[in-house]
Amino acid sequence: MLNGKELILATRPFAKENVAKSWLHVLSTMVIWLSLLVGTLFCPHWSLKLLCSIFAGFLIVRMFVIYHDHQHHAILNKSFIAKMLMTVYGLYNLAPTSIWKRSHDYHHKHNSKLFSASIGSFPIVTKKKFLAMTKGERRAYLATRHPIVIFGGYFSMFLFGMCVNSFLSSPKKHFDSLIAILLHLAGSFFVTWFFGWQGLVFFVLIPFTVACGIGSYLFYAQHNFPGVSFSDNTEWAYEKAALESSSFMKLSFFWRWVTANIGYHH
Repeated sequence: MLNGKELILATRPFAKENVAKSWLHVLSTMVIWLSLLVGTLFCPHWSLKLLCSIFAGFLIVRMFVIYHDHQHHAILNKSFIAKMLMTVYGLYNLAPTSIWKRSHDYHHKHNSKLFSASIGSFPIVTKKKFLAMTKGERRAYLATRHPIVIFGGYFSMFLFGMCVNSFLSSPKKHFDSLIAILLHLAGSFFVTWFFGWQGLVFFVLIPFTVACGIGSYLFYAQHNFPGVSFSDNTEWAYEKAALESSSFMKLSFFWRWVTANIGYHH
């Protein structure tokens, strides 16, 4: 079996981009997503608005994975238009490019290390370390990994984790986090002003709750599953973390489409 750089180099022939197909996926996803958002405001019955709202959340997930791939320079890397579109999308989705790239790049270089900062992922500790924690540290650790926190990712991971915390920690470096917060609040205000409380619920709250909840769970499931392998800093290797410490999500055709085949990235 190939190891190290040899294994990574062997995968390169399978990572060639079809630019036309990349644009097809980007534009088709955006058209469907924006159409569903329009439906949340103008459908004649609340049940149709709810349906559009939930599916808009699914399309936000799909668009986020495309955004994720673009930030990895896997698709449309040389396109200025794509860069602008993805920058705007990052602001919309409360994952602006500065904090997303910094945290996610760190994650790929340190995921599944037992004794590294939990940047870009949910924390995990050994039983020995957990028992050595104070009661307050245990509560904080368990709270961070609680299902309410995971599926409440709209507020816990994206609004506060990605935007508020990053801006407060480094205002100059993550000024786009403040822009994302202000745009989100302003957009929510204007939607409520023109379309009432139903506009806020169906156009903003439900799509973001659905999308961010799914997104947070995908982050969690990537490195939290039976049989996962963790290493200390001296034994950690990039390809080992990819093969032994990352899950492959077996999904139906519909969910593979919604998640843009993120299972392969896991």
